[in-house]
Amino acid sequence: MSNITLKGNPVNTIGNLPTIGTTIRDFALVDSALNVKTLQTFDGKKKVFNIFPSIDTPTCASSARKFNEEASALENTVVINVSKDLPFALGRFCAAEGLDNVETLSDFRSSFGDDYELTIADSPMKGLLSRAVIVTDADNKVVYTEQVSEIGNEPNYEAALSALK
Repeated sequence: MSNITLKGNPVNTIGNLPTIGTTIRDFALVDSALNVKTLQTFDGKKKVFNIFPSIDTPTCASSARKFNEEASALENTVVINVSKDLPFALGRFCAAEGLDNVETLSDFRSSFGDDYELTIADSPMKGLLSRAVIVTDADNKVVYTEQVSEIGNEPNYEAALSALK
């Protein structure tokens, strides 16, 4: 269980992020057109999973914008934003913000949060996803993880992106 905070108050997740060197599990997430995207959808690409509680919070929106900005310079890499938001809300946000260098997918009807052990177990945010980053190589091996210790903080973009080099 990861111990994190929300505005300084203790919060727990149901487990720990995948270990460096392990292969990530398959997933079935939904895009804004209600298409299901799986690990196979991104075969052969390096992946940056930008995981957050909700796109409708300033920090989550900032991380989506920042990874979108950085994604255009990454070769053979896809940035995958994941939250429990409904696909329609994610699509609306991306359209309004002009985010077109990332995949923004919903975990609203899948087990992604539980499978990756980042579902928040308690607090007013119980059931949402914690703020985390998971980076894999093109063979789906984990090369970097970050469980952001304070939900209101942004992830370490530089560390996540340098793990791809």
